Order: sequence, then structure tokens, then C-alpha cells
Amino acid sequence: MDIDLADLDFWRRPLKERHEAFARLRQADLPVFFPEKKVPLLRSGTGFYALVRHADVVEASRNAKVFSSEPAVTNPEPPGWVKHVFGESMVNMDDPRHARLRRIVSRAFSPKMLQGLQADIQKACARIVDDVIAKGPGDFVSQVAARLPIHVICDMMGIPESMRAKVHEHVDASTAYSGVRPSLLQSARLAGKNVVALLALQRMVIQLGHERVAEPGKDLVSALVTANPDGEKLTDKELGSFFALLLVAGNETARNTMAHGIKLLTDHPAQRELLMSDFDGHVNGAIEEMVRHVSPIIQFRRTVTEDYALRGLELKKGDRVVLFYGSANRDEEVFPDADAFDITRDTKPHVGFGGPGPHFCLGANLARQEMRTMFRELLTRLPDIRSVGEPELLVSNFDNSVRSQSFTF
Repeated sequence: MDIDLADLDFWRRPLKERHEAFARLRQADLPVFFPEKKVPLLRSGTGFYALVRHADVVEASRNAKVFSSEPAVTNPEPPGWVKHVFGESMVNMDDPRHARLRRIVSRAFSPKMLQGLQADIQKACARIVDDVIAKGPGDFVSQVAARLPIHVICDMMGIPESMRAKVHEHVDASTAYSGVRPSLLQSARLAGKNVVALLALQRMVIQLGHERVAEPGKDLVSALVTANPDGEKLTDKELGSFFALLLVAGNETARNTMAHGIKLLTDHPAQRELLMSDFDGHVNGAIEEMVRHVSPIIQFRRTVTEDYALRGLELKKGDRVVLFYGSANRDEEVFPDADAFDITRDTKPHVGFGGPGPHFCLGANLARQEMRTMFRELLTRLPDIRSVGEPELLVSNFDNSVRSQSFTF
């Protein structure tokens, strides 16, 4: 095949070509192995097997004992010093360490907590649309999609308004680092900005954590640095790592889906009309279909912990596999006419929030709530809002991010 998922040039191809390549890979009898090349500032590995079928991604996701998230889920794997500087992210852990952290932070995403956030989310959406109307059409990402998730996360964490512009700046620096770097010099520059950004975010929330230990409030930081009924709480480094994860993962899922979503609604006027004819009846299906169609996170890596047979492929201990969520979400055996955008589709098995298992996205319901509220506000107050032209995409093998998308109304 003239396909090399380990070559960064592949991720510069137009989206349509990449979808066609994955369709060909799904027809292969066994998962295909891709040797890895040396990537500046990152560890080089021996390569990985690409899991592109829905069934394979689900099997690997459910069996976390065999398909380990350690030492890292990003591909290529970051150098070892990263975890010593920033601490270990929850996504790069297996149980029991992962289970302990997930148990502590899960209180942020309980039904009661999410219900309590709805009024603030609604106010934020209304304010964003107010600003759009006042400013006029321009870039949907900066004016709408990028604003809401970070606002909600900062509200949850209790980040003061005076710090939020810096939070936006640091998150953008981290997002840029997830893109493809064409040269060693650019890799070094982006890596430096990423390190500075992550350290600044961690220092910010750790300092806030110290203040909340002395004077607890009703925000999430107060809950995370004070013991739960089992006596568990986050350390400084764990709090910093969680905040960085929440800002990157929690922001990108909703941001990417909304940015792609406005174009999907524009390009499929019949689906848009159907949604607007009965918003409450169709919005949940529309959000799930957007997430399936977009697959905001492209891939995660897993390391095989013991010899294992996967659909006839004999994996050995130490082998790497990469779960390609976007390919799994277009598997024709699960989603007939998979390239079509259909808000009435049964999307229950999609893996746009990760596969089933211990690493399923903890903030999935929050992201759904944000998108549901934002699209309601947009389509109610600006019923003719639509994208203009093609989006500028971040060239990345990890993050299906839209850098900009023109729109009008």
C-alpha cells in the first residue's frame, strides 16, 4: 500500500484522501504494521500495528490489562523526562493508579455537578452569541468554538477572570505542539512554547490549590485538594497534571466538534432543516453524529503487556498498537453509508469519546451539554448562521482541530 501512517506527510493529505486510505486499511485481513521513523525531540520506536476496524478498537479499549496505556498514549511516545517535569497524566496510567485518580476527579462530572453547571453554560452561550452579533461574522473558532469549553472549565475550577486570557494563550500553545512539525527548528520552538505553557498552567492551579486548602470554596479545585469520604485527594503535581489534561482534552473535544459541526450543518441543509424542525427531538442524535463524523481525537497508542491474539494477529509482549478512532467511526460493518452525515443514525457504538472501558472520556457528558446548549443558542438567535469556504485544519496525527473557519449570518 502507498499508505504510511507513521509518516507525517500522510497527515498533510486532504481529509478525503485520508478517509479513503483508512477504508483500504480496513479491508486488509490483519492489522497493518507501520515502522516508525525518527521524530525530532520525541522517542523513536520500532513501530506499531494500526487498529482501524471498529471491533479491534473496542476489543483493545475494553481489555486494558493487555493493552496498556503506560508509558504513554501519544504517538510517537514523548521522552521520559516529560513525566518527571510535569507529573504523569491520568490518561497515561493503568489501574490501580488510574482508578484512584479517576475516582477522585469523577466527582467533577457527576449528574448533580453537571446539572448545577447548566445555568452558567447557558449564560456563557448567550454572552458568546451577544458578542457575535455585536462584532459580526468572522472566524467561528475564535468567536464561538474556542471560547465556550475553556470558559466552562475555568468556571468549574474557580480560575479568576483576570487569569483566563493567559489560560487561552497557554492552551493554544499546547494545541499547536500537537500538530505536525516540518523541521527540527520548528519542533524545538513549539516544544519550548509547550513546556512553558504547561508549566504556567500547572503553577497557576497549584497556587490556587494552596489557597483553597486554607479557604475552601464551592469550586472543583477545593473539592480536589480536600479529602473525599475515603480520605483521597490530589497532590500538587496530580492537580497540575489534571488541570492540563482537562484544558487540552476537555477543550479540544467540544471545540473541534463544534467547529466541524457548523460546516456539517452548512454542507447538509436537509439535516440542518430536520434538526431545526424539532430541535429537542433531534439535538442528541445530531451531537452524537457530529462526534462520530468528526472524531475529535484521532488516535491513542497502547502497549501490549502479554502475548495476545487479535483477529488472527499474534501480538507479542512489548508490541505497540495504535487505536484510530476516526477509522473505527467510519467502519462500514457498523455504520452503513458511514461517510454520510445522518442525525437520525444509531450512533450508540461510536468511539468518538474513546472506546468502552476504563479510559472512556470522563467529560463526555459535559462536552455533550456544552454543544447542545451552544447550538441551541446559535440556531435560535441566528437561524441562518452558516460556514463559508473550507476550514483551515491543524496538520496533526493526534488532534482533528480546526484552526479557523469563516462564517456568516
